[in-house]
Amino acid sequence: MTFHSMWVELLRIGRSSTSGGYRRFAWTGADAECRAWFEDQARARGLTYELDRNGNQWAWLGDPAQGDAVVTGSHLDSVPDGGAFDGPLGVVSSFAAFDELRARRVEFTRPLALVNFGDEEGARFGLACVGSRLAAGELTAEQAHRLTDGDGITLPQAMERAGYDPDAIGPDPERLSRIGAFVELHVEQGRALDLTGDQVGIASAIWPHGRWRFDFRGEANHAGTTRLVDRRDPMLSYAETVLAARREARLAGAVATFGKIAVEPNGVNAIPSLVRGWLDSRAPDQTSLDTVVTGIEKAAREYAQAHGVELDVVRESFTPLIEFEHALRDELARILGKETGLTVPVLGTGAGHDAGILSATVPTAMLFVRNPTGISHSPAEYAAEDDCVAGVTALADVLEGLVRR
Repeated sequence: MTFHSMWVELLRIGRSSTSGGYRRFAWTGADAECRAWFEDQARARGLTYELDRNGNQWAWLGDPAQGDAVVTGSHLDSVPDGGAFDGPLGVVSSFAAFDELRARRVEFTRPLALVNFGDEEGARFGLACVGSRLAAGELTAEQAHRLTDGDGITLPQAMERAGYDPDAIGPDPERLSRIGAFVELHVEQGRALDLTGDQVGIASAIWPHGRWRFDFRGEANHAGTTRLVDRRDPMLSYAETVLAARREARLAGAVATFGKIAVEPNGVNAIPSLVRGWLDSRAPDQTSLDTVVTGIEKAAREYAQAHGVELDVVRESFTPLIEFEHALRDELARILGKETGLTVPVLGTGAGHDAGILSATVPTAMLFVRNPTGISHSPAEYAAEDDCVAGVTALADVLEGLVRR
């Protein structure tokens, strides 16, 4: 199959008819369709298909036990009403690059694997990269079993309903020890390549980033009869904290976003008793990130005190600065430079990826494909087909260089 035909086939799965965005959440019907698509693609190519203990899908050429394997892939799940490219571009490109290698009659001296990591976005259970975190031992089985979605369904319940065994999840060091290099292709989530005019780039590092939950607890009361001076309204403290986040991020050269909120009792004519907001913050370095989050929390506590509101702040997830292995990154640059005669730009990113999670135990690298608008996590996310094909060619060049090394 061509890149185009695979892309069109995958486009229909999990797409909302109202927003045009994708709702491919972990362990749902749309997720099951995506997984079936991956398995079909693997078997159609005669690859050995495997499902690991954490629900990650693998397609192997050669004997995995040989070790020093070259692996590529990404994820197929999405954020709420996400775009078509974030994740799926890397998975479709991995199959297309494999087809290109076969067309070139490349002789493989190392095993090759394609992978779809489960629940990368964390849209359902609130924690990103669950599949790769479990495999790498960064998330324990006990912690995973405590994850709950917005409807109160736990991760084990969701997995069981989807036909998987939640008691099997946990670290997978034996499988990861087979990997000599992991290369993830991803649409760029920004405009750096568009500004330089390059179709493909190489990742240097992932900014440190995390998610914090702010619980503002006030007093529920009647919106029409309670005097302003008598109110303990947590919405005021929350609103002021959102503005403080923007201010602190701007001063530090970072980013900070309150993108999710839950309100109780959530009535039009009721003063809230609880406003729960989730902060996502990222920065080029750890010091800047600490400055931003500390500044936001300090401001939030001052606002809460002024309005007679209680505040709890909980860090729900955190990933430190991740620099991709320089030797592998330089090898990618050498291979692509040799094939194209061009210097491929190297750029950092504020977005987290499975490649970042695996980097602590496996040599990892990333390729980015140009995004002309920089928009991501939105139905407007886009990459031109010729840029996607250029990404496939670059990935095939890299894989060829690595499997022959």
